[in-house]
Amino acid sequence: MTTVSHERMPAIFLPHGGGPWPFTNKPLFGSPHMWDQMSSYMKGLGQIPPATPKGILVVSAHWEEAVPTVMSASKPPMLYDYYGFPPETYKVQWPSPGAPELAGEIQSLLENAGFKTGANGGRGFDHGMFVPLKLAYPNPTIPALQLSLKQGLDPKTHIKIGQALAPLRDRGIFIIGSGMSYHNLQVLISQARSGSTNVIDDSKAFDEWLVSSMLMEPDRRETKLVEWLNAPKARSCHPREEHLLPLHVIAGAAGNDKATIPYRDVVMNAYISAIHFG
Repeated sequence: MTTVSHERMPAIFLPHGGGPWPFTNKPLFGSPHMWDQMSSYMKGLGQIPPATPKGILVVSAHWEEAVPTVMSASKPPMLYDYYGFPPETYKVQWPSPGAPELAGEIQSLLENAGFKTGANGGRGFDHGMFVPLKLAYPNPTIPALQLSLKQGLDPKTHIKIGQALAPLRDRGIFIIGSGMSYHNLQVLISQARSGSTNVIDDSKAFDEWLVSSMLMEPDRRETKLVEWLNAPKARSCHPREEHLLPLHVIAGAAGNDKATIPYRDVVMNAYISAIHFG
C-alpha cells in the first residue's frame, strides 16, 4: 500500500465506554439515556474523514504486547474480552475484512523508526474496536486492523509509535486511539454503592487539564503528555494508564495538527472527552 491520497485522514482519540454497552437488550450502568450522547458521537464517526478510508487502524487500550504487534488475519474473529454481561453481548458481530498488506506496512514503518514488531494472525477485534466501529460503520466493508500498545506503557515510546505511523494518514488510513479519558473501575463501582462525589470532582480536574493541554501547540502538548502524571488527580483517574496511552499514539500521529474536542460528557458520573486531530 504505497499510493498517496489527496485526502488526508484524521487521527482521533475516542472513549469506547463500558463493556458492550450499545448491544444489550436493557440499559447498562444506570440511566437508559446516559449513553445517548456517546452513541450519537460514535454514529457520526464515519462522517469525519474527508473521503472513504482505504483502511482503519485502531490502537485499543485492551491489547498490550512486548513489542508493538499488528493483527495480520484476512478475516479477524471477534474477541469478547469482557465478562458478566447478558448473553446477547456475546453474539455481536462486526465482520470487517482484515488488512494483511497494511499490517506489513505498519511493521515496516515502525521498524524503520527503530522498533521491533510482531504480527498476530489469530487476534480478534476486541471491544475497544468493535463497539465504536459497529456504531460508526454498521456495514463493515473497510479493511480494518488493530495495533497493540507496548508493555511498560512508556508515554514517550507511544508518542514515537504515533509519529512513525503518521505517513499512513496521507495514504488513506483513518487512525483511531480507543481508550477513556477517565478509567478507574474500582472507584466507579464503589461510588455507585456509596454515593461519593469523588469521581466527578477528580475526573473534572483531570479532564480540564487534558483538554487544555491538547489545545496547546504541538510541542507543548507533547511535553504535557509525557509528564501526564503531574496532572491533577492523574493517578486517581488512571491507576493504570493503558486507557490513556492510545491518546499518546494519536498525538504522535497528529504532527502539527491542532486539536478539537468534538465530544465531552459526564458518563457514570465521570467527565469523558474525545480529542480529534486533522
